[in-house]
Amino acid sequence: MSPFSDFYQGRKVFLTGHTGFKGAWLALWLHSLGAEVTGYSLAAPSEPNLFEAAGVAKRIRHVAGDILDAERLERAMAESRPEVVFHLAARGLVLDAYDRPMDTLRTNVIGSANVLEAVRRTDSVRALVSVSSDKCYDNREQPWGYRETDPLGGHDPYSASKGAMEIVCDSWNRSFFIPEGRVGAATARAGNVLGGGDFGAHRLVPDYVRAVRDGHPLEVRMPHAVRPWQHVLEPLSGYLWLAVKLARDPAGFAGPWNFAPLDNACSVETLVETIHCLSGMGSWRDVSDRGRGPHEAGMLKLCGDKAALYLQWKGVLELERTVDMTMRGYGPFLGRALDAGEVCLGQIDEYTAIAARKGRPWAL
Repeated sequence: MSPFSDFYQGRKVFLTGHTGFKGAWLALWLHSLGAEVTGYSLAAPSEPNLFEAAGVAKRIRHVAGDILDAERLERAMAESRPEVVFHLAARGLVLDAYDRPMDTLRTNVIGSANVLEAVRRTDSVRALVSVSSDKCYDNREQPWGYRETDPLGGHDPYSASKGAMEIVCDSWNRSFFIPEGRVGAATARAGNVLGGGDFGAHRLVPDYVRAVRDGHPLEVRMPHAVRPWQHVLEPLSGYLWLAVKLARDPAGFAGPWNFAPLDNACSVETLVETIHCLSGMGSWRDVSDRGRGPHEAGMLKLCGDKAALYLQWKGVLELERTVDMTMRGYGPFLGRALDAGEVCLGQIDEYTAIAARKGRPWAL
């Protein structure tokens, strides 16, 4: 197999947010593809965390920095001379944003603008993928998936910050990147990601794992809420493939893209029951009678038709395989004698092989 047409072999890549959950997985995947990766990020956001457990810093060039420090960010990018930039650094939690709305807006909007400017001033860059969120849409609790042409919005501060980020990215595209023709720039909107090594606060599967570890049932506030669940490798494969396309045709693939799961939109109750049945670990209880607290959407789905048509990208994993890989990925954190980095790399190979068998073009 030659994943991503061997595009990343020997290619310089700049990655913001590599100490986070998704960023650490992406750094490992890029390293395994032969890329020369420079990561720029604040310290890992949780303890434990995948960045340290998987030894990511030993595999890439690690630069400690804040995307709000525009001068340091631009200097680090210029020094690394990347051809591809993946921007993942963000404040990423709905409930956290209620407590720290201004920090969320500064990081997700101004920080992203700093990344866009650093890319514009670094003449080696050919492709930029800025990772957004399925929360960027004006959520109207509709039962069908949101498309890239649907209105942006944001009932809560986090969603508003992602909608605003999308507007800023679109502005830089239309004002600078597309007219100049050097950089292909896109935003990527994924579902609710799952995977081994995620220990973010107020996130369903990390909370389940913590409950297992601490020996008590998981308390579920919104069992009937529907989300587009997907394994972390699903959207990451989309980001990697999108960057290949952007580098080859900057204007043709610029703009927003949904990377939707393979029919894995289901309720919280269905997900936790699947985790319990497949892993044999833990339990949960419905505490919705205590009240929901701050507003969170009850229904959220993504439509992946655009990526399927123009990128020939589709998800690979059904829900049960998603849950199975996720819980196996937590093995090193649940007392099993396993190396977290090797577990991740093994699952990347496993996922790529499944994608190749299903005929996904990026995996062939």
